[in-house]
Amino acid sequence: MESSAVAPRENPSFPPVVCASCLLIALESKHMSYPANYRYTKEHEWIDASGTEAAVGITDYAQQLLGDIVFVDLPKIGTELTQKSSFGSVESVKAVSDVYAPVSGTVTAINEELTTAPEKINSDANTTWLLKLTLKDTAELDDLLDAAAYEAFVAEEAGH
Repeated sequence: MESSAVAPRENPSFPPVVCASCLLIALESKHMSYPANYRYTKEHEWIDASGTEAAVGITDYAQQLLGDIVFVDLPKIGTELTQKSSFGSVESVKAVSDVYAPVSGTVTAINEELTTAPEKINSDANTTWLLKLTLKDTAELDDLLDAAAYEAFVAEEAGH
């Protein structure tokens, strides 16, 4: 007697892909989640600020565009950053991309773990910070996008 039941897949969390077009559709339909309490730049950095202290990283969208990250260049502790100026770079197997300061401030810490494991950004970009800083002017946060505006910007940039 034939059974109409389908044998369970070895890895049920990873659906089978029939073709490249199907994969593209599956990826485009996946809803990216950006933390609502963060602010974002159009250059794809995020900032998680609390009072005058903040952490800065790159967005999940940015790490997807870059691909496998292999090196991160960050400033020294004590460096003064100016809003919208480059403070370092992220290198992937595809390209090197500058990283820009979402706000002005003084670097108080860098994520030392990224010197030996830069790929951590690929696995969790939303919580992997590059540096921490003390903000010079918290009003600069008002110049940045909230999560909904950033998500709309990404959708527009990606042509959706």
